[in-house]
Amino acid sequence: MINATPQQLRKAADLQEKIQSLQEELGQLLGTPAQPASPTFRKRRLSAQGLANIRAGVRKRMAGKTKPARQAKRKFSAAGRARLAALAKARWAKAKRAGRSRL
Repeated sequence: MINATPQQLRKAADLQEKIQSLQEELGQLLGTPAQPASPTFRKRRLSAQGLANIRAGVRKRMAGKTKPARQAKRKFSAAGRARLAALAKARWAKAKRAGRSRL
């Protein structure tokens, strides 16, 4: 549509108007209101109770009574570290045998 000529744009606008008028006419025949061509989206609303819960949580955090929960850091077991170290050593040994180095 970027390279459309003014004549093509006028024709497209005329077609759009015809489509809208036909939709309105169809709505009148069927007894339903005409639907817009593009969908309309409704904004979601929060319930009063949900909003109150959020506000109460914020007040508690601001008062310093509670802090947001932090997840504990995961720790490797000694066996897990040893397994990873063995795998890394095997990879480096294979690379050295192939003639590759770090640089």
